[in-house]
Amino acid sequence: MDLLIDSGNTFIKVAFCSCNSIDEVNQVEGLEELKAIGVKYKPENILISSVNKEVSEIQKCFPTSKTVHLSYLTPIPIKNLYASPATLGMDRLAGVIGASELFKGENCLCIDAGTCITYDLIDSNNQYLGGSISPGIDMRFRALHTFTAKLPLIERKSNVKLIGGTTEESIQSGVLHGVIKELEGIIDNYKKEYKALKIIITGGDAIFFESNLKGSIFVEPNLLFIGLKRILEYNVSKF
Repeated sequence: MDLLIDSGNTFIKVAFCSCNSIDEVNQVEGLEELKAIGVKYKPENILISSVNKEVSEIQKCFPTSKTVHLSYLTPIPIKNLYASPATLGMDRLAGVIGASELFKGENCLCIDAGTCITYDLIDSNNQYLGGSISPGIDMRFRALHTFTAKLPLIERKSNVKLIGGTTEESIQSGVLHGVIKELEGIIDNYKKEYKALKIIITGGDAIFFESNLKGSIFVEPNLLFIGLKRILEYNVSKF
């Protein structure tokens, strides 16, 4: 059994994986809980993707495991054409690798709808071309409050009217209808250049977009871990 670790800005998420599957993704509180996992399960191989902790600290939790530290220098099973690979978020890279596993030999647009909304394209030749980054839904609400004198900080609601009759309703309309139209427009632009394009959405707001976007889309909550699993397998074969 192998272990995948994604240490993000806020949470550490882990998932055990075997040859054919990824087990349930769980959130852990910190290094002590990781140590307990290491003692109990002793995974043979682990992959660490970390943006907020020293990889060496995490690695110490698994002294008997072979470790792959995901960075821009890590061998990957696709061709990365990003012009500045050292600045590329590993979650974006793992996402397109996950998409290439789900839809082999097809053009895929990966949309990760979380704190930020990222758009990333991998083509039918297994080449990652890059994409774009924009503010996520909650960030848009916070920005309106933070950078104005009087606009309140509000929480999103469902069934938002197009024409807001109050300031709160106007913010809801502007943010939610605006972000939907952003995604629809960007998807349409990609479809004009890449035929038979698969649209894969992941991240915390994926369900919101699934219920509000037109056209055929695929929601895959574990897209990141599907990509991390493939990267680990690719590197384990070189051990």
